[in-house]
Amino acid sequence: MALILGLESSCDDSAAALVGSDRRVLAQAVVGQNEAHRPFGGVVPEIAARAHVEVLPGLIRQVLAEAGKGIDDVDAIAATAGPGLIGGVMVALLAGKGLALASGKPLIAVNHLEGHALSPRLADPALGFPYLLLLVSGGHCQLLEVRGVGDYTRLATTIDDAVGEAFDKAAKLLGLAFPGGPAIEALALEGDAKAVPLPRPLLGSPEPHFSFAGLKSAVQRAVASGAHRPADIAASFQQAVIDCLVDRTRRALAVSDAPALVVAGGVAANSAIRTALAGLAAEQGRKFSVPPAWLCTDNAAMIAWAGAERLAAGLTDALDVSARARWPLDEMADKVRGAGVKA
Repeated sequence: MALILGLESSCDDSAAALVGSDRRVLAQAVVGQNEAHRPFGGVVPEIAARAHVEVLPGLIRQVLAEAGKGIDDVDAIAATAGPGLIGGVMVALLAGKGLALASGKPLIAVNHLEGHALSPRLADPALGFPYLLLLVSGGHCQLLEVRGVGDYTRLATTIDDAVGEAFDKAAKLLGLAFPGGPAIEALALEGDAKAVPLPRPLLGSPEPHFSFAGLKSAVQRAVASGAHRPADIAASFQQAVIDCLVDRTRRALAVSDAPALVVAGGVAANSAIRTALAGLAAEQGRKFSVPPAWLCTDNAAMIAWAGAERLAAGLTDALDVSARARWPLDEMADKVRGAGVKA
């Protein structure tokens, strides 16, 4: 069994974890920054980077101590190298480089998106390649065929906002606390999902791409009108997102022969979205897999697991590897017409 130390600092969560190649999570720790960023309604990059520097060394010591291991017991260091807020990404990567240099252990520079993409295999030993992945997070909304470690084909992306960003913006418009996803989900339980007529951008479009900017603008108008209860707006917004995700994923399943539908990323923690996509998979006769909620949000266990998968494939990195603010999983994918740089 290989033992991997994983480090994560790509956005506003600092994390460390020890994970074995046998899928055992020996220890993990995550420190969030919600309170620091809440007054600003979103993540402030400089505040995030400074917080990572302050807490990550302690988290590394903590997980090693909890597992009863020393750095000499670790077989490789896996650190997020992008994409993300570059100041934050550099913290985990530089820490990983230092530990690898001092210990003589291999360094594995992990694409944060690959961490999400492979995380279902940490939770589900029966999940094999290939599978269709719906990756939904604060910065990304993509459909990819995952055919192996490092082997990704992008079928669709968002042409504007990511779905997690849309949740955060809608929550801010409603005066809800940051982060917006959990706040919207909680308020939606008290509302009527049919009460507010909201658009479903690109619904029925022949290509399975996503768009959420128009939906966000419609929420802004609904709030400004004063004609609707906040709970009804939240419920109607969440249902519009679900309808878009299901429709776009159904379109991708029509052109993919992957036997399983997998959902990952922070937005996959939303129980209503998980339920709707599970229903779609059943309708299409595909296996459905989604990690537990703690593995959907940013964490170091998924980074360590991606490191274990890459180590098993003989994929390690030199100490001069660079941090990357942008790092698509499918670097050969054509740019989508009308899409911004996030696509």
